[in-house]
Amino acid sequence: MIRLVIADDHPIVREGLKRIVLECNDMELVGEADNGQMVLDQCEKYDIDVLLLDISMPGPGFLDVLQRIKSINPNIQVLVLSIHPEDHYAVRALKAGASGYLTKSHTPDELAGAIRHVHMGRKYVSTQLAEKLASQLHYRDEKLHEKLSNREYQIFCMIGTGIDTSDIAAKLNLSPKTVSTYQSRIMDKMNLRSKGELIRYAIEQGLTE
Repeated sequence: MIRLVIADDHPIVREGLKRIVLECNDMELVGEADNGQMVLDQCEKYDIDVLLLDISMPGPGFLDVLQRIKSINPNIQVLVLSIHPEDHYAVRALKAGASGYLTKSHTPDELAGAIRHVHMGRKYVSTQLAEKLASQLHYRDEKLHEKLSNREYQIFCMIGTGIDTSDIAAKLNLSPKTVSTYQSRIMDKMNLRSKGELIRYAIEQGLTE
């Protein structure tokens, strides 16, 4: 029997997921959560095989929740559910410890199949995501900074040199908030987790001004 917890802050969505789970004779619902902290509490309280985790809930961010779940019980298989396209968050979720990623546009049968798949200790990705990942491997020699627009690249190089946000803003006649937005966008495109990683990458690639 696959023991599950469903985590989603929308009651209607939770009810729909519960119906799918309860119609499967090899699955048992043991808990529900509607925010990040409650998810962590449920993972400590119950013996869980699979957690269905919505990507957007109140409380700690889903990446933080994922990492903390793995510290509580590394054997819990986390299947991330999202309204966002796979190319937005799937790779990031898998790197953070998720066992699979599924958009909410998939059918109940596909969800049930994904649950069984991750319960067996396997990674679950859709055919579309697998094709995208394979395509990325074909272009594995592409440098991360080559994904940036001209303006993003300019700001990236300035950040990499160690210039602070206010000075960049003044030099480019932008607001500090706009520069911060660019920084976040750059880090997302390059899959960097911190400003320190960004600076390190710029130095290693010889891109500092």
